[in-house]
Formats: sequence, structure tokens, C-alpha cells
Amino acid sequence: MADEAFNSLKSRVFDILEGKLGKLHEPAEIYKYIESVVKAVDPAADKKIIDQIVSEAKTFQPIDKYLYSEDIEDIMVNNTDNIFAYSSSSGDVILPEKIRDDDELSLFVRKLRMYATSATANRHIYDVHLPNGSRCNIVDSPMGPAITIRNFKPKAYSIVDLVNAGELSYALAARFWLYADGLGIRPANMLIGGMPGSGKTTLLNSMFSFFRPEARIVVLEETYELNTKTQENCVNLETSPDVTIEDLLKNTLRMRPDLIIIGEVRGQEAKDMITAMTIGKICMSTVHASTARDIVTRLEHDPMRVSMDTIPLIDTLTVISQINAKGKRSRKVVQVAETSGIETQVLLSDLYTYDYKKQTGSDMLPSITYRDVLSKATGQSPSDIISEEKRRAKVLEKLNTMGVRDLKSINEFCREYYDNQGKAMAKLGLQALGTLE
Repeated sequence: MADEAFNSLKSRVFDILEGKLGKLHEPAEIYKYIESVVKAVDPAADKKIIDQIVSEAKTFQPIDKYLYSEDIEDIMVNNTDNIFAYSSSSGDVILPEKIRDDDELSLFVRKLRMYATSATANRHIYDVHLPNGSRCNIVDSPMGPAITIRNFKPKAYSIVDLVNAGELSYALAARFWLYADGLGIRPANMLIGGMPGSGKTTLLNSMFSFFRPEARIVVLEETYELNTKTQENCVNLETSPDVTIEDLLKNTLRMRPDLIIIGEVRGQEAKDMITAMTIGKICMSTVHASTARDIVTRLEHDPMRVSMDTIPLIDTLTVISQINAKGKRSRKVVQVAETSGIETQVLLSDLYTYDYKKQTGSDMLPSITYRDVLSKATGQSPSDIISEEKRRAKVLEKLNTMGVRDLKSINEFCREYYDNQGKAMAKLGLQALGTLE
């Protein structure tokens, strides 16, 4: 087939494919669907032609290699001028690659739109799911399309990965384990605050290391970001132009969830989240805020308008931030607080804070309010709960030493730990009960 005829066929196929591939997840599904469209347009097309069109539909030059880079978090294409990226190690960088001209940019955008999952009514804003799991936003403007891609990491960070990255300590990690698991009885209602790009979703995703296998989890997101593969009884729901996060959250209460995870709360859905807590559902989410007090303030005011009396239903508030230490960017958990009642305002007990000037964190103070809730729910004494938390810190340290670090492997160990603590501890050469030395 001549180049001109091939390009004409490819153009017609790409037009038909707009918005059709975003819900397909397996390569074989994508191939089969594209093949059917090619055959419908040109019944004489042979396998070589079909393979070539499929290959082009799945290739996003000139950014292909960056889509699969562990170091690249975001990619931003500003027309044909420049391509920027946000690197975990270097921050914002200008990539050496460029899109040559408007024709190449137009083809690039058409390929992206094949994976669109939603578009505005006037079709100037698109949300896209790329084959590797990355999410993309395209906005058409008089100056040309602006493209922003949030890279999906197929290997979700575990809590031990975050310890190794210097984001938190074993003591903090053990506290999060306790919050996420609740000794199998009462996990914590938890909000993680931070600015854009601070690592809120990554920290929330690391909690999947600790969720119990029997828990029914419902995840609500505007665009899929959380890696939920460790959980068998997990439902992933996504908003659309017709279905809001508020709609999904209200419906979730009919789905018998043990745990509701909301990608981010930013509006009226905050009230529905609190309502779910009032009837005993455990909720975890992220929110844009720079301190625990900022989280409370955001909840109380527009557009959330949560009643102050109900905010203490949230057990714990965690804040994560990007910091610049000795010229190097890194992420740190900078505050962990628990709600402890109401006087003239919601009372917060700081259990951990990060000193930006000294670039060190404080010692992790024992939980008080949540520990007492857990003590009442489980019948264990507060001192037993503190001992269990210390034990878990040693477990995580030992797992790291033994090279058990990925989210799936830690989750598998936690399942053994929940089933038979003594046997699981023995595998690590640690005692299940008694001394922690």
C-alpha cells in the first residue's frame, strides 16, 4: 500500500477510534478492536497493514520513553514550543525532544483522543487513559492544544519504599499500619493533606499494604490513580461528566463497603463522607491543605461546609510536603495529628511534626484519642496497643532488611500476620509476644 493510501486509511481509522479505546485494558482487546475498525474501513487490509496501524495507535513519540520512566511523574506538552517534565529527582526539566510541527502535533493529539474516557459537551476538554495506565488531560485553546500527562507507576510504592525514600520513619509507618488495619476491628477515618505533587495519593496508596483481605473496599476517583491490585474485594468507580464524586459516594452506601477510599475531597462530597462516618463506615481520602489546621478550616468553609461538630469523626489528619533540603527536593510527612474534641474550635493533638529549619522530625508521640477508641473497640489495654505498634515497627524494619519491600509482598506478609501472628513473626526471627528487644 502506497504511503498516501496508508495515511488516508490510518486517518479514517483514527477518526472512528476517538474515545473508543479508553475502556480497553488488555493489549489483545485493543488489537482486536482496532483490527475490526480497519477491516470495516478497508476489507482488503492485510495483517501487515493492521499491525502497523495498531503499532502507531499505541506509540506516542516523542514522549514514549518518558511514559515508562520511574523518575518522570508528569509530562507537559505546550504546543510545538517545548515539552516539560517533572522529575522525582530533578524537579521541573525541559526535555530535549520536540514536536516538529502542527501536523505532527495534530496526529499526536488524535492518537491520545482515541483513549479518551470523557469529554466536555463542546469537546474542548478531554480526559484520557493511556494504555500504560497514565492519565492525560487535553485542553484545546486558540493557541493550540495543551497536554498534561500524569505518569502511572505500575509498581505502586509500599510503605517500606517510602521509608527508604526518607519520607517517614518506621515508627510513623507502624502508626499508619495501625490506622489502616485497626486491629481488624476499627480502622481510622483518615485524611491526608498536602499541596499538588506532594505525594498524597502515593501515601494513601501505600496503605494498601495493610488492608485486610476480607475487607470490601470501594474506591472513588475522578480519574483512576490508585493501584488496588492487592485487594480481591475491591470496586473501582470513576466519575464522568454525568456522574459526580458526590453521586458515587451516595450510591456507595448501598454497596456494603467496609472501607471507602476517595481519591480527593474538594466540595460537597465532604458532607457525604462525614455522613458515611456517622453510620460507621470507614473513610480515607486526600485533600489540598498545608497543615492539619488548614484541613479543618477547609472542611468548615465553602465549598465543603462540614459542620464543626462532626469533624472529630475524622480520627487522624496527616500532612505531606515537598521540601528542599540542601538543594535536593524530597517528600516528607511533616505532621500527624488526631482530633481530640471541640471547644471553641476542633481540638487537634500533634503526634508528629517536622522542623523545616533543623530538617528533622520530632519523636512519634503515642496515640491517645484513637488509641482509646481502639482499646474500647477491641478490649485491649492502651499499653497493649502501644506494644503492638512498636512490634509492627520492628516487623517493617525486618522486612526491609530481608528485601521484602514491594506493596504486594508486604500485603502478603500482613495477611499471614493477621492469620497467625506467632508463625509470621517466627519467619522473621522475632517474637510475637513478650519483649521487643
